[in-house]
Amino acid sequence: MKIYLDNCCYNRPYDDQNYLSISLETQAKLLIQLLIKEKCLELASSFILDYENFCNPYSDRKIAVKNFLDTNVSDYIGSEKSEEVITKAKIVMAAGVKMKDSCHIVCAEMMKCDYLLSTDKRMLKYKSDTVRLLNPIEFIDLLNGGNESDD
Repeated sequence: MKIYLDNCCYNRPYDDQNYLSISLETQAKLLIQLLIKEKCLELASSFILDYENFCNPYSDRKIAVKNFLDTNVSDYIGSEKSEEVITKAKIVMAAGVKMKDSCHIVCAEMMKCDYLLSTDKRMLKYKSDTVRLLNPIEFIDLLNGGNESDD
């Protein structure tokens, strides 16, 4: 199973953990990260994720995310595909998704990912024909045999 995590997913552990929803998303994301390290899940990434991570003003977070990606990514779309990604992203944007988020969706679709994980509620409203967008908690529930819902 191939998954793609967007930038907000990688940075969830650095958010204020006093909120239950954030704390639960963090725990789910850390479990997903463990499953990736143990090769139970295949990780995909892209130049847009690298760019967003590069822009992170916190060097410790930036380095931690980069090291994880460098060690665990098995499929990658590089900047040589940026024109194609941006062209397709404009179609996704027409559905109300922001540019960078649209690029993440397009990259996940191009790499034939099964799931794209995000904590961005607006992005999660987008319905793709080829990749399923889920919150990390929903993804863990799905892995544990929880009911899938198309609501």
